[in-house]
Amino acid sequence: MNAVGIDVSKGKSVVVVMRPFGEVVAAPFEVVHTEAELKNLTDFLKSLPGETRAVMEYTGKYYQPVAQAIHNAGLFVSVVNPLLIYKYGNNSLRKGKTDKLDSVKIANYALDHWIDLKRYAPEPEIRKMLKTYHRQYGQYLKLKVSLKTNLITLLDEVFPGANTLFTSAPRKSDGHEKWVDFVVKFWHRECVCGSSEAAFAKRYQKWCQKRGYRFSEQKALQIYETASSHPNTLPKTEDTKHLITYAVNKLNSITETLSSIQNEMLSLASVLPEFPVVMGMFGVGETLGPQLMAEIGDIERFERKQSLVAFSGVDAPPYQSGSFESQKRHISKRGSPRLRKTLFQVMNTILQHAPADNPVYQFLDRKRTEGKHYYVYMTAGANKFLRIYYGTVKAYLQQMDR
Repeated sequence: MNAVGIDVSKGKSVVVVMRPFGEVVAAPFEVVHTEAELKNLTDFLKSLPGETRAVMEYTGKYYQPVAQAIHNAGLFVSVVNPLLIYKYGNNSLRKGKTDKLDSVKIANYALDHWIDLKRYAPEPEIRKMLKTYHRQYGQYLKLKVSLKTNLITLLDEVFPGANTLFTSAPRKSDGHEKWVDFVVKFWHRECVCGSSEAAFAKRYQKWCQKRGYRFSEQKALQIYETASSHPNTLPKTEDTKHLITYAVNKLNSITETLSSIQNEMLSLASVLPEFPVVMGMFGVGETLGPQLMAEIGDIERFERKQSLVAFSGVDAPPYQSGSFESQKRHISKRGSPRLRKTLFQVMNTILQHAPADNPVYQFLDRKRTEGKHYYVYMTAGANKFLRIYYGTVKAYLQQMDR
C-alpha cells in the first residue's frame, strides 16, 4: 500500500511515497516536468512492491503532464479538488506551508481515503480541445470588453453618442457591430454635420450599400441630429483620426477572432454524441450550446444529476447545528464559474423569449412572481435546467446504445 503524494507546480513537482502509520518509503524529492524525469518517476513507482496509488491536486493545467504520464504507465492516479486537501488535517496549531509539507499532506490524504479515490481518466481529445477553445474565448472576450470601452472613451471626445446610434445585432459572418464600422468612415461628428442633412444622407446611403447594412432615411436624420447637438473636445485632425482608426482596427480584429473561435467550437461540438439533443433545448443556441458541452463534458462522469448540479456550484447545501437549522441557504460556488456564467446566459435567453410551455421558464416566472430576488430565481432556474439537461442527455445516449 504505497501512497504517492504529489504537490504540483508550474514545470516541476515534489513527490513523496508513504505507507500506513507514517512510514516513509521515499522522502520528498523534486521532479521536473520533462519526458525523461517523468519516465524515471513512473519507472520508480512501478518498482514499488504492493499496490501504488498516486494523488495530486487539480491545479489548472499544471497537473496534466504528470497525471497523464502516470496514467499512461498503467498506474493508478487520482486528481482531487484542492479544497479537499486544504480542509484535510487542518487541525494543527502550528502553521507552515512548503511543497514538501504539502506533498506529505497529500500522501496522508491518499492513505485515509484509499478506497474512495477515483481513478483519473484523460479527457478525449475533442472534448479537451473544445474546453481549451472556450477558455481562450473567455480571455479574448475580456480583451474585447476593454477595447470597446477604450473606443467609446475616445468617441466621447470626438463624436459623443456614436456608440448608441445603432441597436442591430452583430453581423453573423464576422461579428462586426454596425456602430463600430460606422465610425471608421464617420470618425468625427464634423464628418456628419460638416455638410447638409441631404449631403450626409446620400453619403450614409452609399456607405450602407457598400458595407451591406440596411439604409433608413429616418436613421440618417437621427445620426445628423446627434452629431449636431453634441460638442467635441478633440479637433478633427489626422492625429485624432489615427487614434480612432487604431482603436477600431484592434476591436474588429478581436471581434473576428472571437467569431472564428465560435465557429471552431461549433464544429468540434457537432461531433459529440449529445450535440443534437443539447442544441434542441430551449435557450441553447450555436454560441451557448458548445459552451455548455465544453464545461460539462461527458455526462457519463456524473453518477447522478445532483453531482452535475454540485459540479456547477448552483447547489445550496443545508446548514444545521444542534437545534438550529438555517432557513436561508446560499449556493456553494465551489463548482465551475465558467459553467455558472453560461447557465446564467441561458436563463437570460429563456426569460427574454418567455416560452409559456417551457418548464424552466414556468419555474423562473413562478419564483419571480413570488418576489424572489433576481439572483435567487436565476440560480434556481439554472439548477432546474441542469437537472433537465442531465436527464435528457442521459436518456438520449442510452437510447443510442441500444
